[in-house]
Amino acid sequence: MIHKSKLIFFIAALWLSSTCLGQAVVNRYIDRFLPLSKSLSIEFGIPVSIILGVSTLESGSGTSKNCKQLNNYFGVTGRNALKKRRSAYKQYDSAEASFRDFCGIVSRKSFYQKLKGNKNYSKWLTAMNHSSYAGAKGVWISRITSIIKKYKLYQYDQP
Repeated sequence: MIHKSKLIFFIAALWLSSTCLGQAVVNRYIDRFLPLSKSLSIEFGIPVSIILGVSTLESGSGTSKNCKQLNNYFGVTGRNALKKRRSAYKQYDSAEASFRDFCGIVSRKSFYQKLKGNKNYSKWLTAMNHSSYAGAKGVWISRITSIIKKYKLYQYDQP
């Protein structure tokens, strides 16, 4: 018979290890896409924290089905060539194509010219939310803000 304290310790250790593994996945994802995000930030004037934060959430740090099967890192809807499952999400030839398309979509929004070059991720998230970029609204903002803060993505927006 397992003692209660041993069971609690086991559950806590299991939770901690899964949390650490999850953070490792996110850290690897950020390391992988940081150079591309920096490059696109310079080109489009969109903060690195926005590019990485949105892609981290929308792709499950690169683990979602849409990301793996469609190279879709931002939950963009559109055409795809999937045969085995139906999906309303757009298919890309590469991760870079997905990241570039996201920046292109954002750059065509009405708020873009006012915020281009502004490094304040909160203003970007609010503007994106008001322009109906995401369906989850306030929850979407809080989730991305949490990712940006937890992984200190705002540090990449500094000159």
